[in-house]
Parts: sequence; structure tokens; C-alpha cells
Amino acid sequence: QVQLVESGGGLVQAGGSLRLSCAASANIFSFDMMAWYRQAPGKQRELVAGISSGGDTAVADFVQGRFTISRDNANAKNAVYLQMNNLKPEDTAVYYCNAVSKNWGNHYWGQGTQVTVSS
Repeated sequence: QVQLVESGGGLVQAGGSLRLSCAASANIFSFDMMAWYRQAPGKQRELVAGISSGGDTAVADFVQGRFTISRDNANAKNAVYLQMNNLKPEDTAVYYCNAVSKNWGNHYWGQGTQVTVSS
């Protein structure tokens, strides 16, 4: 069973930065894609950024120019990161790490990490 563990959330003032980490229990190259989603209270979960097994990245329009997704599998880290700059109060949400397996397209989710941006 694949496990994803997020960390790095917290409380930050508007304009500040946070870096979220997602540690995977499996080699990140075994996934077709890894991504970050977020869910604010009363809203649906939405895709924030993704990185394919080939290294292609994409971010949602609403975080373009502020958020960056990256990965690191050196020294068996098997981690994916979300660098969030110039945070806004509307970025407040629980952020979830997601991985999609290559063989069957199974989705795996982390437990989420809370990000709160104060104005």
C-alpha cells in the first residue's frame, strides 16, 4: 500500500511563502503523475499543480507565477514539493498530495496539510 505524507503547512501572512513536502513510500517514478490538490471549506477539491513521470509540470491558472512543483528522488527521498510564494488569503485550504499509479491508474492520497494565509 502506497503512503503519502505531507508536511510544511502552517499559518503565514499574505505575501509570505511556504514549501510543502510530500514523502512517498514508493519510488516516485513508479507513478504516472504526482500532484497537489487543495480543498477550502465549503468548496470542491481542486487541482493545483502536477508533475508527470517524465518531469513535465503544470500549475493551475490561479497560482501561475506563484506556485512551483518539483520532485527529488536523490538518496531515496522520493519527495514532491510545492513551493508557494506571494500567498494570498484565498490560498487558505487543506493541501493534499496525490499520486496516480502507472499500471492501473490507482489514486493515492495523503492526509492533507493545512495552509492558512492571514490578511
